[in-house]
Amino acid sequence: MRTLVHLSDTHFGRVDYLTVSPLIEAVKKVNPDLVAVSGDLTQRARVEQFKEAREFLDVLPSPQIVVPGNHDVPLDNLFARFLRPLHTYRRYITNNLQPFYLDQEIAVLGINTTRSLTVKGGRINREQVALIRELLCPLGDDVTRVVVTHHPLDLSEGYSGKGEVGNARLAMEMLAGCGIDLFLAGHLHMGHFGRAARYRIVGHSAIVLQAGTAISSRGRGESNSFNVLRIERPYITVERLSWERDLGLFVVSARKLFRLSAEGWALVHEKGE
Repeated sequence: MRTLVHLSDTHFGRVDYLTVSPLIEAVKKVNPDLVAVSGDLTQRARVEQFKEAREFLDVLPSPQIVVPGNHDVPLDNLFARFLRPLHTYRRYITNNLQPFYLDQEIAVLGINTTRSLTVKGGRINREQVALIRELLCPLGDDVTRVVVTHHPLDLSEGYSGKGEVGNARLAMEMLAGCGIDLFLAGHLHMGHFGRAARYRIVGHSAIVLQAGTAISSRGRGESNSFNVLRIERPYITVERLSWERDLGLFVVSARKLFRLSAEGWALVHEKGE
């Protein structure tokens, strides 16, 4: 079995500091094999915000897969935005914009969907999709394949809003036969997970996870939250842990169990949501 923690949208510069220590303790208690952080580490891509984000990452368990979000690209410095959009991110977080983790049970690939020309949105291009195919398609059926982006590539059943990355349909059509099991994303500040449902593509069966904002005050009406995944093929259990201010703790607020069959991933049990 492998245990993953998925958190997103910390937005250092707009943090609710009451949540930080409890979140760190909650993540450590899970004792994950991997931590995936799906972007927007900062609010305005400033040096002091990246320094705070770096300190935060340093006390979380390792290994980690971290990708940037649109807020990690400078907004008010046009020179930096168009000529060095991720310079400060690379300096303080990671120089690797396509981080990859592989062991005997899981393969996790991060993809950068930020673009200088878009303020909120993002894009994925053919070269990035080709990289996903190159690294994940050849793996055996006993390996669970995971893609981490900031902007979602697909959205789950029951979610009617928008927010997919540019070129999402093209990407999902190119990846349909690749056997990807999980797509992890942030950006929407909404904790939501279920089977991929936006595109009805033959051969495409995956679970989509949206992480809410982990510690930011920009909750958009939702409590701060993060996801815990327990992968023991052919089963994946996903839990959302949400901030309970009165308790000063992150507690399980939703749980779903998925099973892989010949027809693809199917929900077999749920609690909450």
